[in-house]
Amino acid sequence: MKLRILAPIAAVLLLGGAALWFSGVGRPAGPPPYDEAADARKDVAQALASARAANLPALVIFGANWCEDCRALDKSLKTTRNAELMAKEFVTVKVDVGNFNRNLDLTTQYGNPTKKGIPAAVLVSPAGEVIYSTRAGELSNARRMGDSGIFEFFRKVAENAPAKS
Repeated sequence: MKLRILAPIAAVLLLGGAALWFSGVGRPAGPPPYDEAADARKDVAQALASARAANLPALVIFGANWCEDCRALDKSLKTTRNAELMAKEFVTVKVDVGNFNRNLDLTTQYGNPTKKGIPAAVLVSPAGEVIYSTRAGELSNARRMGDSGIFEFFRKVAENAPAKS
């Protein structure tokens, strides 16, 4: 008896959920922030070369497309105030870590900033030295930080970076 009542309800819920998924509701809008097919080593090397040429530090952001905080950080960094700060203070590159199974050589190279969560960030001087690294999951709650909290975080990172010559 209960099965006859529950089966149609389960079918409606399943079909409704599938319809929502295929309609795009509940999925992030736009392209994913992290290029899963990118050659991260090449991208970081290119960012470091651009940073040297511009005499700016490179900001390496580690994250993944499945991570809500990573998507929130990416979206926030595109807002006017944050985008202006990023363009003025850093040469930025994003590195996909997948399910903590991609580009681990780069996370190791930069002191494992992802150990306490993603997104994670490393600031690298034009000379290639690590200036700053998130080591305690400082950005892993990006959804709750909001645009102004993210702005303040990176403003302080930029403020504490060695002066440009």
